[in-house]
Amino acid sequence: MDLVDLKELTPQALTDFFAGIGHPAFRARQLYRWIYKHGVTDFAAMTDLGKALRQQLVETARVSDWVPETRQVSQDGTLKYLFRLSDGESVETVRIPMESGRTTLCISSQAGCAMGCRFCMTGSFGLTRNLTAGEIVNQVCAASRDGAIDNIVLMGMGEPLHNLEQVVAALQILYASDGFDYGPRKVTLSTCGLVPEMAELGRRVRVGLAVSLNATTDAVRDELMPVNRRYPLQQLLQACRDYPLQPRERITFEYILLSGVNDSLDDARRLVRLLHGIKAKVNLIPFNSHSGSRFKSPDERQVRAFQTVLLNSGMVAIRRASKGQDISAACGQLKGLSL
Repeated sequence: MDLVDLKELTPQALTDFFAGIGHPAFRARQLYRWIYKHGVTDFAAMTDLGKALRQQLVETARVSDWVPETRQVSQDGTLKYLFRLSDGESVETVRIPMESGRTTLCISSQAGCAMGCRFCMTGSFGLTRNLTAGEIVNQVCAASRDGAIDNIVLMGMGEPLHNLEQVVAALQILYASDGFDYGPRKVTLSTCGLVPEMAELGRRVRVGLAVSLNATTDAVRDELMPVNRRYPLQQLLQACRDYPLQPRERITFEYILLSGVNDSLDDARRLVRLLHGIKAKVNLIPFNSHSGSRFKSPDERQVRAFQTVLLNSGMVAIRRASKGQDISAACGQLKGLSL
C-alpha cells in the first residue's frame, strides 16, 4: 500500500484522513502544527501523539521533506533554489530580500509552462507537468529553514491558473491557522490572463491577484502572449472588473517594458485608458535579458518617462526592482535546469 503524503492534504482532507483511521478532528490540527509551525517530519518526534497513533501513522502515512539540489546566492542577497522532483523533473524557487527588511518567496506551480510568452525563459521550454499541492507547499517549507518568509508570490515557473485545483489546495494549506497561517493579503497569484479560471479563482478562494499585461493593443499582446488570441484585452479587463475585491484591495498589473515594443508614451497613455475604472496598481518591470531573447530593456530615461505619464494620471505606478539578475533569478529568467 502506498503511504499517504500528509503534505498533500488540505485541513479538511487531513481531518477526513484521521476520521478514516479512527481519530478525532483535533489530531489534524496537531499534525499541522508539527509539520508547518515546527518543521517536524518524523512521527516519532511528535510527542503529544500517543505511541499507538504514531505507529499507525508510520504504517499509513509519510511527510515529504525537500532539500534543494542547488542553492545560488546573488550579490544582492537573493537566493535561488533548484529542487529535484521525485520523477527527475526540477523547479526553481526564489527567496527575495526586500528593502523593507521583509522577505518574499517566489514559488513555482508547474514544471515548465504551456503559455509560451515570448519574453519568458520558462515558456520557451514548454510544459512538463503540473505540481501537486504538496510540491507547491514544500517550496515554502524548504525555504523557511533559511528564515521567516513574510510574503509569497506565485510568480515562478508555470501559470498558476493552468493548475487551478492544486493551487487552490496549496493555498488552503498555506492559510491554515494551525500551520503557516498566511492570510490572503500575504499571498499574490500572477496570471497571464486565463479568463474563466480567474472567475473560478475569485469564487473559491481569496488571494491577491496580479495580471501580466505587457501590452496596450491586441496586436502587440497577440505577439508577446499567445493567450491573448483566446482572451483579448477587453475580455481580460472585463474579468478584472468583475473580480471580487475587498474595499482596500487592488489588482496588480505587471507590465514588462520592452525597448521599442511596448514602452512608448502612446503605450503609457493607452494603459491609463485601459485601466480606467479598475482598482489597479501597475508594476513596471524593465525587461531582464536572457540568452536567446531578441528583446532589450529600455533605457532609464524611457522608463522614467513612461512611469511619469501613469503617475500624472493619478495611477499607482511602481517601478519594481529586479533582484537576482546575476544568478538568473529575476522575473522571466527561471528555467528549472540544473547547473
